[in-house]
Amino acid sequence: MCAAFPSPHEAPAFVAGHGFFSCLTADGELLTLNRTRARQFIQEEAAPLVVHAPATARMLGIPPPGQPAPWFDLLELFAFVHPARPVAPTPRGLAIALGLGDLDGRRVEASALPDLAARLLTDLRALKNTPAHPFLAALATRLAQAGWIWSGAVLEALEITGPLSREAMQPGEALRIWDQLPKWEDTPRRPPPGSNPVTPAEARARLGQILGPDAETRVGQADFADVATHAFAPREGMGFPRVVLAEAGTGTGKTLGYIAPASIWAERNGGAVWVSTYTRHLQRQIEAETARLHPDPAVRRNHVVVRKGRENYLCLLNMEEAVNIAPTRGPGPVIALGLLARWGMATVEGDLFGGDLPGWFGDLLGHGVLAATADRRGECIHGACPHYQRCFVEHSIRRAQDADLVIANHALVMSQAAWAQSQGLPALELGDQPETAPEEAVPDEDGIPTRYVFDEGHHLADAADGAFALELSGLEAAELRRWLLGAEGSRSRARGLRRRLDDLIAGNPRLETPLDAALLAAKALPAPGWSARLWIEPPTDPSQTDKPEETAEVEDVTASLFPMAVPVQLVEPVIDNPTETLLRLLRDQVLARTVGSGPVRRNGSECDLHPMVPGLAEAADGLARSLSRIAEPLRTLVNRLEDKLREDTDSLDTATRARIEAMIRSLQRRAIGRLDGWVSMLTTFCTPPDEVGPPQFIRFIRLEAREGQRRGEQDVGLHQHWLDPTLPFAAVLAAPAHGLLITSATLRDETDTDQSAEAEQIWEAAEARVGASHLPSPALRASLASPFDYSRQTRVFIVNDVAHDDPDTLAAAYQALFLASGGGGLGLFTAIERLRAVQRRIAAPLEEEGIPLYAQHVDAMDNTTLVDVFRTETDSCLLGTDAMRDGVDVPGHALRLVAFERVPWPRPDILHRERRMHLSQGNPKLYDDRIARLRLRQAFGRLIRARNDRGVFVLLDRRTPSRLLSAFPSGVIPHRLGIAAAVEEIRTFFEGSE
Repeated sequence: MCAAFPSPHEAPAFVAGHGFFSCLTADGELLTLNRTRARQFIQEEAAPLVVHAPATARMLGIPPPGQPAPWFDLLELFAFVHPARPVAPTPRGLAIALGLGDLDGRRVEASALPDLAARLLTDLRALKNTPAHPFLAALATRLAQAGWIWSGAVLEALEITGPLSREAMQPGEALRIWDQLPKWEDTPRRPPPGSNPVTPAEARARLGQILGPDAETRVGQADFADVATHAFAPREGMGFPRVVLAEAGTGTGKTLGYIAPASIWAERNGGAVWVSTYTRHLQRQIEAETARLHPDPAVRRNHVVVRKGRENYLCLLNMEEAVNIAPTRGPGPVIALGLLARWGMATVEGDLFGGDLPGWFGDLLGHGVLAATADRRGECIHGACPHYQRCFVEHSIRRAQDADLVIANHALVMSQAAWAQSQGLPALELGDQPETAPEEAVPDEDGIPTRYVFDEGHHLADAADGAFALELSGLEAAELRRWLLGAEGSRSRARGLRRRLDDLIAGNPRLETPLDAALLAAKALPAPGWSARLWIEPPTDPSQTDKPEETAEVEDVTASLFPMAVPVQLVEPVIDNPTETLLRLLRDQVLARTVGSGPVRRNGSECDLHPMVPGLAEAADGLARSLSRIAEPLRTLVNRLEDKLREDTDSLDTATRARIEAMIRSLQRRAIGRLDGWVSMLTTFCTPPDEVGPPQFIRFIRLEAREGQRRGEQDVGLHQHWLDPTLPFAAVLAAPAHGLLITSATLRDETDTDQSAEAEQIWEAAEARVGASHLPSPALRASLASPFDYSRQTRVFIVNDVAHDDPDTLAAAYQALFLASGGGGLGLFTAIERLRAVQRRIAAPLEEEGIPLYAQHVDAMDNTTLVDVFRTETDSCLLGTDAMRDGVDVPGHALRLVAFERVPWPRPDILHRERRMHLSQGNPKLYDDRIARLRLRQAFGRLIRARNDRGVFVLLDRRTPSRLLSAFPSGVIPHRLGIAAAVEEIRTFFEGSE
């Protein structure tokens, strides 16, 4: 079996950079080649060793290899030997992950790769006498059948020399991990938590225990833990939560500062504290910090749970379907699913995105396999799923119900609050005490938390804005139609509502009748091919309705997994579809009101809803009636399903009852709630904004290219946002809670002030940004300064001779800055186009100097993986946008320069215009300045993460107004100078630290 595969033991090796190609021949000769010779080498040599084959191919300018790959990619072998272990996808990253230490020199030569391969195969041999061996043997055999290039070496290391015995696990069973994973067991619901407080002395003591006797003393950390205890004190009345606003400068150690009192409160009161953050990256960092609280991973798993939305997790039902059809699509999908199965048996959480699945997995093996196996389209059937008791999401939900700390993200927490609002939760008149407590009125699968910690609290308004907004667009409406009706004439895996419900309602007219009515009414939603029709005027002659339109490709999850099988669907023209009629009128209004000759500007086009073009109001009214005709029978169906649960209590088995309950929840969340929101928006469609006072909502129309659509097709939609999104956040989430700690390094606009009146205004503005001003009880305010000596550790330069609109000049400036720092540079951009333009110009010159360059929106890796690579390759540089400005923690020498291409002013769109007008307290200029200063503070905060760090912050914008410079810490004096002088100052600064 092994003889059919090439051997990696004597294979040549190849390492590629933007301008550096190191080759190790099969005879052991180490060569450095130019790009042309390197392409010739990779094409002539048989099965070379590489790290990250797709990235290697991109460096060479050749198409990436498919599967089965013709190259020995060490990352694939790592994924088989050490699944669910983080590793940066570079030779240096592999060496560190395998315990071989850092590789010498800036450039890693190809001669290092055989040692990495040998270590991986040695680690694999160590697994042959473990309980995992039967699974590994079966999986390796199945991968060999699919032609995986590593199969020969893997089977040899596992000592598999022939067919497996009948008693052993068979190759076909290896991919069926849903039969092998552990089941969760239901446990009784936790009683309501107690209200016993945590004293400051107890919090300080717990913090000391967590840190240990040898920990670095951080000024302010114990004070932070002291202040945080106020959020865990008993509340004095319903709707009067204890609120703490704590601004903690970078380096304060706020994570452990709030974990200390939170863990005491959870243990003492038998409840969970929900710790929420803005990014998945910071979720992972916070979870890592809890290892100090619970060093034993098994113990930590019982006390700390990470929660994300369902779309982040591996769906076992989707994986089963993908495995079943994979053999008909060739060997590539089998290899991808085989390595995914290897990870699935080893993962702790089952988290595909931001968890322990390497972020480079999709780039190597196809992003389609991840899209196909995640619950990306809201199709979860909950208790009806045959794998329900092994489901990763259900495991995490049940663990969260008994955990002490639940580490969530703002999106999940806000979506739960938005769901509560959509279910008719009374919007609290803050300070009132309704007869029914919100937590009793709206049960949730995770339970209703009473204590929250909001880390990265400066993003609360952004998260609330996304959660409480409404969008009625072609894509959203078409997705709902697909969820209701399933596949319509295409080879899609989409299951319609009838298919999911058929065995539960068949033969029951009370249930079949409302379902039939709803599905018939769902034809009012956009039909397949709607996006192409958006740009085609409907025929006016009814006789033309029998003429088929041109074909339109229908993208599907199966097509993304198996791109060779993209279905093509013939779509009949739709003449009187009320949703498409509205969409076309919305499109016409945008095109009529926006500036420019093209239909869509670079970042999309938008216009105000009022005044409306002729016919739009009537179309909205007609669509509202059509959507109601879908929602009402669905509501009737839900009511009758609930009746069935009550009436047939003695005859329904547990599985059927669970399916019905799950379907009720899905109907309410996936369909009824969305339809009700759209109807509500459309019924007030014609009401113009209040001309007397500020409006409650901002409504506008947006036309844009949507991700996932083909050939530049466009989507158009009506958008509704709260003018102040912290209002629903405060009413629905904050007011029902018992305590909230809202913390960030950048809650306030300025760092210091000697004017008490001005200081009060700054705090009031901070409270308004996080919604605390809408609560009846005053928040406890605290400000803890960073322990770092910024005047000694940093320099800030404003470069005044770089033309910001000239990409060549801008690229030259970045190149000079990165060379001056010797790498370790983070380049931040306010526009993706400028980032890409700079990357194209400087990647090769930097590589020639031994400085690898990575870039968000260029390199096919997720942000977490890019940051891991940047952290590992200490002399590399990284280009990024907003996601790299916030929440990136790279301590030490790996990050020593931050260069921002221009002042990060807010995007001048309709949302910003309206909020600037109504929320700026009469000073729109100050409103813009505040946003820019806070963004600059966030960017500067990436620079210094430890006491021994040294770094330089550069702003390449000669137009930077002096009033923004208070964004930098007290004692840091920005200097305005030319790029040449800045480069010299940077060299001198870093030479002085050596």
